[in-house]
Amino acid sequence: MRTLYPEITAPQVYSLPVGDEHVLYVEECGTRSGLPVVFLHGGPGSGCKPYHRQFFNPARYRIVLFDQRGSGRSRPQGRTQANTTRDLVADMERIRIHLGIDRWVLFGGSWGSTLALIYAQTHPDRVLGMILRGTFLARQADLDWFFKIGVNHIFPDYWQDVMRAFPGKEGGDVIEACYQRVRSSDPAVRLAAARAWSEWTGRIVTYRLPEGPTLPKTPEEERRMLNDVLIESHYARHRYFLEPNQILRDVDGLPRVPTTLVHGRADLTCTVEGSWSLHQALPHSELVILRDAGHLASEPPVIDALVTATDALADKLS
Repeated sequence: MRTLYPEITAPQVYSLPVGDEHVLYVEECGTRSGLPVVFLHGGPGSGCKPYHRQFFNPARYRIVLFDQRGSGRSRPQGRTQANTTRDLVADMERIRIHLGIDRWVLFGGSWGSTLALIYAQTHPDRVLGMILRGTFLARQADLDWFFKIGVNHIFPDYWQDVMRAFPGKEGGDVIEACYQRVRSSDPAVRLAAARAWSEWTGRIVTYRLPEGPTLPKTPEEERRMLNDVLIESHYARHRYFLEPNQILRDVDGLPRVPTTLVHGRADLTCTVEGSWSLHQALPHSELVILRDAGHLASEPPVIDALVTATDALADKLS
């Protein structure tokens, strides 16, 4: 089984102003003469982690990572103004041009896969290939599965906690309830809503792990959690700034490039049906379904599949 490449630092770090007071954190590592790849983190709102650099052979890839607007080390943290999917696609183009890259590989998981697909439909001539994990198509059915009727049938006890945190004030709409409450003038209301949202999403994404989700314990951790939920609820409430079923509706706009889809069979955050539907619409794509994996990129079977995919793509495009 393949494991992550050894830890690597990012020798090039940039602060890139993109307008509307947003300044992006961007980093590069690997070799400048290598195959360019951009890592698209999930969330939205989470930011990149050091281990994300390790999915790629640093001797063969020019690895670009960035924290999306309001996320991670980008500034201002938690800012939702001028923060839409279209803005993020435009930011990717600014980064590509700033770094002098002509075409690049898109590597994204969960929400990162959504952003990769929208970018590829918008700028198909700039895409060399795609490796997507836990495909999230951002359809109403995907939101309903997670926040209305679906995974709550598997975790009714956890869902009861959500209902207690957001009791019917907003018509039973958890997304709307959280969106409103994390913007309350009352700090206690903001924190309670962010904690309830984070606990629900964390419990589902980590349900296969013995330790479960890690909730914040310090004021700094609480601040980061609130920023994450501000952005995540902003995108969910606005249906990710996409039209209904936009990705599959416009699937013919995707470039015909090497595309690998990796999905854990036990993924209850983004179900395997998303990758399956995309694969059916893209006959040239390869779908790898992992029997013993869930949603997390850090699970050993997922690491194995993703590192295998990046090595194979480097062989194909070298």
